[in-house]
Amino acid sequence: MSRNPRDIILEPVVTEKSTRRREVSNEIAFVVARDSNKIEIRNAVEKLFDVKVASVRTISVPGKVKRLGRYQGKRAGWKKAIVTLKEGETIEFFEHQ
Repeated sequence: MSRNPRDIILEPVVTEKSTRRREVSNEIAFVVARDSNKIEIRNAVEKLFDVKVASVRTISVPGKVKRLGRYQGKRAGWKKAIVTLKEGETIEFFEHQ
């Protein structure tokens, strides 16, 4: 049973480091579903953005403990995928007009 690609790829990670990686080494970071695997992520990116994927690396980012005064809570953990595109492939998130 195949899942919807939009249920696997949740959003792009837009930080200074991820922007630099996209420009220099053609790597794009995404927040992905916690239960997704590398094959599902590869297929979802290829289907959503019509590109060819060279490799996928995944990282489970643990939640941080945060405090507000004497109260303590924990942020939820999440999963990040770094997708390397094949040579000549690009994904543009912000179009220049």
